[in-house]
Amino acid sequence: MRRKQFSLIPTIFCAALLICLVGFMPITAARQQNAIAPEFITAEQLKQKLAGDQAITVIDVRDTKTYINSARIKGSLYFKLRRLPYRLTMSPLKDLPRDRELVTYCACPHDEASIQAARIFLEAGFKRVRVLQGGWQMWLRINGQTEARL
Repeated sequence: MRRKQFSLIPTIFCAALLICLVGFMPITAARQQNAIAPEFITAEQLKQKLAGDQAITVIDVRDTKTYINSARIKGSLYFKLRRLPYRLTMSPLKDLPRDRELVTYCACPHDEASIQAARIFLEAGFKRVRVLQGGWQMWLRINGQTEARL
């Protein structure tokens, strides 16, 4: 009899664990649905907008090493991604109109940092935020205008 009781304990534990995990799945799915998904802009589209002198702010969120060792998109503003929420409280970001078009870019293989930066701007109330698809590497590939960092 004692043997049967001990063999049921792992089964009961596994069943309880499964019930807990299934119970949390809707919460996780709801969080993912509520995550803000920014739109993308191609390098060609951005190049045309910048050439047409449209009111657009380009935000560089590449890692510091990459930023220091290369040029940047002409006219872009550099901010460390981890400091971006704080920098939104300071000039020049705090003074930007919330309906101003913003484009974020990074040098990540899948635009991870620029997507995260775009979400920060969207959560702060900016309405027209997009991610440069392909980021810095794509900008260089299409011969987008660059300038030496300041």
